[in-house]
Amino acid sequence: MTRTLLETARRYAEAHADAAGIAVTPLSGVAIVRQTSPSALQYAVSKPLVALVLQGAKRVAMGSDTFNFGAGESLLITADVPTVSQITQATATAPYVSLVLDLDAAVIESLVMEMGPAPSLAGAPVRVDPTEAEVADAAWRLLRLLDRPASVPILQKQLIRELHFWLLSGRHGGAIRNLGVPESHAQRIGRAVALIRDNLAKPLRVEQLAAAAGMSPSSFHEHFRAVTSLSPLQFQKQLRLIEARRLMLSEGQMIGHAAYAVGYESVPQFTREYGRMFGLPPARDMKAAKTRLQTAA
Repeated sequence: MTRTLLETARRYAEAHADAAGIAVTPLSGVAIVRQTSPSALQYAVSKPLVALVLQGAKRVAMGSDTFNFGAGESLLITADVPTVSQITQATATAPYVSLVLDLDAAVIESLVMEMGPAPSLAGAPVRVDPTEAEVADAAWRLLRLLDRPASVPILQKQLIRELHFWLLSGRHGGAIRNLGVPESHAQRIGRAVALIRDNLAKPLRVEQLAAAAGMSPSSFHEHFRAVTSLSPLQFQKQLRLIEARRLMLSEGQMIGHAAYAVGYESVPQFTREYGRMFGLPPARDMKAAKTRLQTAA
């Protein structure tokens, strides 16, 4: 089944992947990643998702935790957390291929209500486990719809729901279940994270974020760190720096413009914090990125 799933995903990605190696599908929340060589470090704040690695290998770091995983394994992210990732094994003849599914809280909540009581699992928001056969089978049947476009609007909903069911029933289930429990800490912290995302360039007081989460400031601090591994201030800072880097890389914005766009009032402060996070000051980082692109071309 895994081989058939790989062939289906690889065929679609080869025909539809963009310059970054990402093939967005017409299936809700489903994308395929394909890379033919090891990548540079990639910085992102990922929303809850599961990535089924079908070929090649990857490394993902969150804080001091590092995860190395490859074909036959799945990466689970259950909170909006900043990650640093790198594809470590990929060639032109055997490219890195993964299937990425955004976890749908509404689908999870509906399934949790139907499936009844079961233990939730607290702990790190990033984890790696072997991909179970039922998950791979449901993923393959979902991808098969891409060969029959007329079937997508009719059948995708039930197959995405089934895929969520098998994820909830397997090794990942306890961690995913928290996303579907009404007013769980994960859901309430998620509202605060959305407020930070939507007001990236604005100063936000802890009291505002705590109110969005329906918690006291002290309780909010504790649960925010438990869910995301960061304090609210650290989270906002990393999110701003990642967005500024995207603005410079993807949209060609000047350093000062990118800094002000994400809420910095001082370019020197932005440069210092950028260097601490990415290992190089902005100008050198952009030069290195352009060199990598020219080499790849």
